[in-house]
Parts: sequence; C-alpha cells; structure tokens
Amino acid sequence: MAHLENSFDGQFSLQVAPTSFLVRLGSREIFVCRDFRRRYYHVNPLMDFSTGIAAGHLELLLFRKWLIIFSKARW
Repeated sequence: MAHLENSFDGQFSLQVAPTSFLVRLGSREIFVCRDFRRRYYHVNPLMDFSTGIAAGHLELLLFRKWLIIFSKARW
C-alpha cells in the first residue's frame, strides 16, 4: 500500500494525520487514519457508523481510535 493523493476536501483536516493511508479499489476509496476529532455524542466502544462530512462518505470508527472513511473516488 502506498500513500496516495486523496480526494477529500480541506475541511477534513485528515491529510496531516501521521498514521494514515488511502486504498483505491476500482471506483471506491478507503481512507484509514487515527481519529483525533472530538465527538460530542455517545460513541459505541467497538464500532460506530455515521455519515461523513462530505456527501457520499461513510465513516466507521473502530475501538474509538481508528477512523475508516469509505467514499467514491474522484478522478
């Protein structure tokens, strides 16, 4: 896996995450990073799903630590 240029907007502020990577599978992208955002709602300790900041994104929070974002690739 390589560090690739991702298609997320600047509002994500995830490009500066120290341990992050992006995987493209056809027309889909999977972006994995450490979660550093403060959550103002109760988070499930194992897995928590939510809609992403941008339209068409799905966020999966694993163990309150790892953030996985599923999105459609923009070429």
